[in-house]
Amino acid sequence: MTALFPLFLLIVGFAALILGANWLVNGATSIGVKAKLSPLIIGLTIVAFGTSLPEMIVNVFSCIKGSPGLAIGNIIGSNTMNILLILGVSSMIYPIDVSRISIRRDIPAGFIATFAITLMANDFFRGTSGTICWVEGLVLLGMGAGYLWLTFKKNSDDSEDSETQQELPWGKTIFQLVLGIIGLYLGGELVSRNAQILALSWGMSESTVGLTVVATATSLPELITSIVAALKKNSSIAIGNVLGSNILNIFMVLGVSSLITPLPFDTHMNHQLMILFAANAIMLTTVFTGKGRKISRFEGSILTLGYVAFMLFSLYN
Repeated sequence: MTALFPLFLLIVGFAALILGANWLVNGATSIGVKAKLSPLIIGLTIVAFGTSLPEMIVNVFSCIKGSPGLAIGNIIGSNTMNILLILGVSSMIYPIDVSRISIRRDIPAGFIATFAITLMANDFFRGTSGTICWVEGLVLLGMGAGYLWLTFKKNSDDSEDSETQQELPWGKTIFQLVLGIIGLYLGGELVSRNAQILALSWGMSESTVGLTVVATATSLPELITSIVAALKKNSSIAIGNVLGSNILNIFMVLGVSSLITPLPFDTHMNHQLMILFAANAIMLTTVFTGKGRKISRFEGSILTLGYVAFMLFSLYN
């Protein structure tokens, strides 16, 4: 019974995060349209980062409040869910076509990002206790900046689906921005505080709570975005959303988090990192099996079952 109220507040916090991120993205996108920014820049900056805002806010609040153990688990869990569950469910709704540029740039960037945090978390560079420090955080941010630069350079002539770029009246734009900031603040406060309380009451480590409960909830924006895209048969948005979010989660979210405080790494989570590597490899394999560069409905069901196995394994450990 004592855990019911913190659990309720945790759910309220997640709802505030998702609504806040949506409002903030809508308001910021409207400003981008008013400023006559190209749809590509709006999509790659505002919309792509918007789906990673819940992870960012939860990690920042957790680090500030002395619960940095949530941070790495949140990102590993979110990225694994993005690949196995979100891509799996989306491709079961409608098979996903994978572009050449995603195969050449985005999927390798996901592998590099995962490899980088594996080395950093296991002290390959410093040989000290298991943490990701501020210096490594700066390296991650630099790698993220390099990825964004490469993305802009290679796609200068491309255009994004303009359906999501909507210009709002100034009053509504500012109102949504304010609501978004308030929602993100309250959501981050509630999630970081009550996740720590639940970890203690359930006898679970902060990293395990971050890996399962928090990661699942903070990935809901990606899940909703990808499912809607799949229902509209817009597979490029579905996979672009997942790949972009995974790369930003590691380079930007973990980079910023480690600037606030060193991020401790539970070595037991090396198993989950290996699963994340395997998820990336399975995703790449599905692209090249069958007809064309597609993730089929059958392959999507395999990915989805893989996520169920991942969750059971994480909770059992």
